Amino acid sequence: MCPQQDSNLRPSAPEADALSPELWGPRNLLRLQPRSGGYGRIDSGVVEPQALAALIAERVLAQLSSHGVEDLPAEVDVALERPRSADHGDWATSVALKVAKHAGVPPRDFAAALATDIGSLPGVAVADVAGPGFINITLEAGAAGELVATILELGEHYGQSTALAGETINVEFVSANPTGPLHIGHTRWAALGDCLVRVLRSAGADVTSEFYVNDAGAQMDTFGESILASILGEAPPEGGYQGSYIADLAARVLEQDPELVGESRAEQIARARDTGYRLQLADIKQSLTDFGVEFGVWFSERTLHENEATGTSLIDSSLERLRAGGHVFEEDDAVWVRTTDFGDDKDRVIRRANGVYTYFAADAAYYLSKTDRGFEKKIYLLGADHHGYIHRLKALAGAAGEDPEKNIEILIGQLVSINGAKLSKRAGNIIELDDLREWLGVDALRYSLARYPADSPLSLDPEILTKRSNDNPVFYVQYAHARTHQVARNAEASGVATDTFDPSLLTEPTEAALISSLADFPRVVTQAANLREPHRVARYLEDVAALFHRWYDHARVTPQGDDPIEPVHHTRLSLNNATGQVLRNGLALLGVSAPERM
Repeated sequence: MCPQQDSNLRPSAPEADALSPELWGPRNLLRLQPRSGGYGRIDSGVVEPQALAALIAERVLAQLSSHGVEDLPAEVDVALERPRSADHGDWATSVALKVAKHAGVPPRDFAAALATDIGSLPGVAVADVAGPGFINITLEAGAAGELVATILELGEHYGQSTALAGETINVEFVSANPTGPLHIGHTRWAALGDCLVRVLRSAGADVTSEFYVNDAGAQMDTFGESILASILGEAPPEGGYQGSYIADLAARVLEQDPELVGESRAEQIARARDTGYRLQLADIKQSLTDFGVEFGVWFSERTLHENEATGTSLIDSSLERLRAGGHVFEEDDAVWVRTTDFGDDKDRVIRRANGVYTYFAADAAYYLSKTDRGFEKKIYLLGADHHGYIHRLKALAGAAGEDPEKNIEILIGQLVSINGAKLSKRAGNIIELDDLREWLGVDALRYSLARYPADSPLSLDPEILTKRSNDNPVFYVQYAHARTHQVARNAEASGVATDTFDPSLLTEPTEAALISSLADFPRVVTQAANLREPHRVARYLEDVAALFHRWYDHARVTPQGDDPIEPVHHTRLSLNNATGQVLRNGLALLGVSAPERM
């Protein structure tokens, strides 16, 4: 970042299409149960919104008890909202309107008593009643500013919580056939899946990322025949794989196994298939690594078909387990699973009359293997052409004795296109992940793909993604982070340090807005995890960047000219550094770098 660029740039928020109202509008909602550990704290004048909501919930229960309510609710739904006008305070809640009827008193009367309780909390300056029973809450300036010290203390851990602690989740995504390079569709699922894994872990879940390798079935034999045909200079088989990548693979296969050509035709196909498969899978792994995506498990479909020591495969044993559940029947010499018992549109054949298992059998065995490996929750991220799998997989969960609404989630991702992207020269009919990464860069590609909900069709403009301007969302956020480092470097050179910190000095209006936004980060991460929507993190970061740039224009961290260094300069440096930390943590959740200079 150069000083001239820094002084002339007056950033504004990038285009805000499809923005979540919770993040960009006045209604920043937070719902928590009382005594929810791991969400924040409120002591010694320190106020964090998560902890404030939890304590309000406790005060609500106390008020209900004081009115003689004996059957107290197990939890209280406290919604903290950002008022439309800053004059109305830092937070507002309508909880009194929701619970007053349980106490048998008018909502405004209940709100008045509750406001008195809230006003006595440390860090709260005033809580007053508005309208029919809304409560506006204004925090003490010092209390809100203390959050800065909390962020700096927690560092890279700020934003993490225990919201999903105890949940063991398997997230399966990409799962491409190992018969060719990854394409543009896989690129979107890779970015979204990896970001989802990151936010789930940040919310306290024990998460395993998994790639299901479709390495069984007729397509693998066709793959082997295609490679062999290229080796022997023959025309590809009907329905075979084409493109120069097959010729490249054929050359590599022959280099590793030169004696292949002297074998029988069947042996040639098998060896070309297996060696080509090993090489292509290694290429897929490398493409994902270069894209910043690592998988904890690479699960081979072949293992489902292999016989165990008893001579029984996982598919065989899964059929018997489903049969024991009472949802298997035989008809027309075939074996069926009565998936209509669980909302499927038709029953599914699991083994044909000729004794051959269907793809559904492999799906069943694979699902049960996840249960056997200890995954209570299974999340599948599937492509747009897999809508038919939703009812099928949920019905499978039910037939396996699990809860289809609890133990399995299917997220369907829509198609993505990039203007001007050219088909791969190697594959011929696809746009490869590697080509996109080299063209647009990992950061721009990952951020842009993670910035939108999975179920929305997406068309990206490469002209914007490669532009160093405010129109480019990833540049906008990364530049804000780089600017925090430039501010810190300039402050250090001027003698400003962070050894003096007085949060009561952070009274400039833009400081209150920025601090409130920083306080919202843990909620945003938890919400992104709960809703399986990592795009909320990206949109939040753009909001923080806009507020930071605005604060930068109104509040000086270093004194001007020969003006002396004052305590407010030291304190503002801490706010600057805290902002950088939040931006850095958020970008890490998206798998995007946080440069210190631009």
